[in-house]
Amino acid sequence: MQRQRAVIAAIELQPGQPLVQQIAEGFTKAIGHGALAPGGRLPPIRELTELLGVSKSTVVEALDRLRATGLVVSRQGAGHYVARETQVMGTEAVRNLLPQDPVSVLRHALLTDNGMLRPGCGFLPPSWMPVDTLLKAMRGCLRASELRMGEYGLAAGYLPLRQWLRLKLGTLGIDVPVEQIVTTANTMQGVDMLLRLILRRGDSVLVDDPCYFNFRDNLHYHGARPVCVARSVEGIDFLAFEQLLIAHRPRIYLTNSALHNPTGHSFSASQAHRLLELCQRYGVHVIEDDLYCDIQHKCTPRLAGVGGLDNVSYVCGYSKTLTANCRVSYLAVGAELAGQLTLLKMKCGGVTSELTEQVIHRLLTEGSYERHTRRVVDRLYEASGRVVGWLREAGCEVASCQGEGLFLWTRLPAGVDGEAIAMSGLQHDLVLSPGTLLSAQADARAFMRFNVGHSDNAKVRDTFLRLLDSH
Repeated sequence: MQRQRAVIAAIELQPGQPLVQQIAEGFTKAIGHGALAPGGRLPPIRELTELLGVSKSTVVEALDRLRATGLVVSRQGAGHYVARETQVMGTEAVRNLLPQDPVSVLRHALLTDNGMLRPGCGFLPPSWMPVDTLLKAMRGCLRASELRMGEYGLAAGYLPLRQWLRLKLGTLGIDVPVEQIVTTANTMQGVDMLLRLILRRGDSVLVDDPCYFNFRDNLHYHGARPVCVARSVEGIDFLAFEQLLIAHRPRIYLTNSALHNPTGHSFSASQAHRLLELCQRYGVHVIEDDLYCDIQHKCTPRLAGVGGLDNVSYVCGYSKTLTANCRVSYLAVGAELAGQLTLLKMKCGGVTSELTEQVIHRLLTEGSYERHTRRVVDRLYEASGRVVGWLREAGCEVASCQGEGLFLWTRLPAGVDGEAIAMSGLQHDLVLSPGTLLSAQADARAFMRFNVGHSDNAKVRDTFLRLLDSH
């Protein structure tokens, strides 16, 4: 016990930092290093307050945290003990139950913060994000009287946020009452909810090819049949598009209207009118995913603005432009669908976090979000030129709109297999996105998607060039 007292007394508490956290971390380190042995009894709470020079409530809260992590156990009437199994929860090796085929392995690596370089990922570099501004907004919301800790939020979403979104959508030509704006946790959840309400099992759904890989995968869970629409930097072939409408009679067309992932193409006014005319003629509902709306360099028409919300459902959000971990998205839809979506959120436990929505609302109304996105657009435009330069020097052909958006859809040098290069890249701490992740076309292996923000990096360039040389 004397040794334990000495170890505990040696824990140095720094001013200006939470005492409970410091004490819990001090005990964690001491247990991890073996200074506090497994199974050893800790001094009573009264003695711990004297050794640490803090209040009883501080010690009790620190012990509660240590019990929650499994490092300390308590016995009724016998005090606190260091657990015999002292491994911290969450650090143990966990079996990977995900599929281990190349495409699944690459998808998982793109989303996992494993210290690797990820030029194939779908989000902005963390260093580009306004982290301090986001934390300030969170602290402000936690102090505000509007936060209702013991209540659910409105099923349709935080009303002041939806009122602000109504004004924002108006600038895009989308006239929508606030009652027809419904928030979701992320855009893919919004798309999934729309599919649940509109689709019938066995229906055909048009999706762009290439496209975001989760689009096609999600359709399988709904028992739908995906039908690919070839899309390039120039857009789609409307004659071929109409032939697909006639042959498959799809119920939905799921598409990016602007900054298509991965080609960067945005529908022009004439293309938008032609597309909507065909979809209306053949009874196809359009789901317009506009996730990259706020980082578009040149503004183009939105399908929901051109055709209205009777035949178009609009989906957008902030997971790509602000934070992937504090996710808020929203849908602008027809009146009947808005009611059904709100009811679906209530029935399926999908009511969104009002705290998170308040944080986003604060960033939007204070103007910091707009300043952030302007900086991002400028950085993407400048980085795009540099990345295109080294890709061309490597013998690649960039098949996307340069200077527009987050991605570069790139044809690799003749004979190079993108999937093989990507698997080799994992051995060099480089996570790439081969064409087979995004396209079902026969030549998908000849393509690769590069994230401009993550690819503007000398180490990424040099590692990729070495991989090309080895293949």
